[in-house]
Amino acid sequence: MTALGFLYPGHSAEDDYPRIEQLLGSDIRLTVVHTDRAEDAHRVDALLDLGLAPRLAAGVEELRLSGAEAVVWASAGGSFVHGVQGAHEQVRALARTAGVPASSTSFAFAHAAQELGAGRVAIGATYPDDVAALLAEFLNESGTQTVAVHGAGASAAEPAGWDFDQVLALAREADHPDADAVLLPDTALHTASHLTELEKALAKPVLTAGQVTVWEALRLTDRRLNAPALGTLFTREPIVQV
Repeated sequence: MTALGFLYPGHSAEDDYPRIEQLLGSDIRLTVVHTDRAEDAHRVDALLDLGLAPRLAAGVEELRLSGAEAVVWASAGGSFVHGVQGAHEQVRALARTAGVPASSTSFAFAHAAQELGAGRVAIGATYPDDVAALLAEFLNESGTQTVAVHGAGASAAEPAGWDFDQVLALAREADHPDADAVLLPDTALHTASHLTELEKALAKPVLTAGQVTVWEALRLTDRRLNAPALGTLFTREPIVQV
């Protein structure tokens, strides 16, 4: 059994995690602990506050008790707004507090793009343009070129209620002929049940927040699984593993 822990801000699409656990079809247990937030908003100041160390530390003890072997801060906006250096400091502090390897959704996107060999990506964000641009800067600095950025400008609460057609529309708006993959960074979007459909519609890999967050936790524990229902990212390993 491999136990993975996630710090998830508020309540939006956390029900994707048991769905992902089911789709992994292995001895993986995903534990989600909710962190608090002063304000639910897609503004830089609110996102900076969201990822402050005391907020993250408050949920760590519950994850420690769950036996988590790795912890991931399941927020893209709450990490990339700090910049690459600030995001590194954020996860280093989290690792010290948790006593296990740690990362965040922003680094998960960077590492997942590298895993797929996607040197150029397009971003379909629910955020306003100024916030989406910060993710593009983060990825560029991490070695992945952003060729297109689409910011939908939705409120922080809206995306949790989006259906498949709305998520697909966001992905199509973001897609670019030069992009090797399309990234949907909002952890509030429900995407776990739609990854193969999204990839079929766009004819390229699609990386979504919940998907890459779980993949990153598995990477931290040296677990690699084949789970085609979770998209191209989860087909890098052979079906039969020793």
